[in-house]
Amino acid sequence: MSQFVSALRRVFFARNRPAIHAILVAFAFNAAPAFAADTSTLKIGTATSPQIEALKIAAQEAKQQGLDVKIIEFTDWNTPNAALANKDIDVNYFQHIPFLENAKKQGGYDFVPIAPGTIMKIGLYSKKVKRFEDLKDGATVAIANDPVNGGRGLLLLQRAGLIKLKPGVDYRATTLDIVDNPKHLKIVALEASQLARSLDDVDLAQGYPSFIKLAGTTDPNSALLFDGLENKNFAIQWVVRPESANDPRIRKFISIYQHSPAVRAALDKAFGNLYAVAW
Repeated sequence: MSQFVSALRRVFFARNRPAIHAILVAFAFNAAPAFAADTSTLKIGTATSPQIEALKIAAQEAKQQGLDVKIIEFTDWNTPNAALANKDIDVNYFQHIPFLENAKKQGGYDFVPIAPGTIMKIGLYSKKVKRFEDLKDGATVAIANDPVNGGRGLLLLQRAGLIKLKPGVDYRATTLDIVDNPKHLKIVALEASQLARSLDDVDLAQGYPSFIKLAGTTDPNSALLFDGLENKNFAIQWVVRPESANDPRIRKFISIYQHSPAVRAALDKAFGNLYAVAW
């Protein structure tokens, strides 16, 4: 009897092999990718900052909702874009629009911003003086060395009344745009992430509260002058390659980040009134 059943099976599979093969192919090309898309790990790159804690909280909440997220921390402002271009990460979160546009121009990147995050204040900090008037002739002032944030620092120096720039210049200003420097300030350019650690060596420095908090060099709230939070052009952006602009995993994570009370609490704890949300 068993031999008879085996013979029938061989006849059935022989006659229906094309149909069975078609079913298996359809399953492989339709069912498997959908499953993979739902379960693949979302890799998010960011630069070292107190922002990390809020991102980790959002990642924990995403995990509870079935989305696996890995937060990858970089120690500089160049590698996150290189990693995104190399497809080592799916999205990065550390740069505002002016910085992104400059990076695209210099690196030839094809990136798009898909949603805004937080806006961070910058300030002018000093451990040597309490007022701008107390700066001595020839004092040393440190600003960021990248084209965008350096210009932002120069605009802040102009607001402080320490220098005067050519009329009409914006965040793309350079030291070549200085038309008046009555205190003969020596302006040096440093890596933005290192400005906080320069406060013992210079008289005045452009500073980012997040880096100052990490470095512990002074009170992040102690700037002699802050810029405002009203310019959303300086909001940190979620940046992706064009083909990932509608990736549901990325969109889901951004939504969690933007709507989570625990994320907002972490941001409040890290930055107090030194930040604002831009969404």
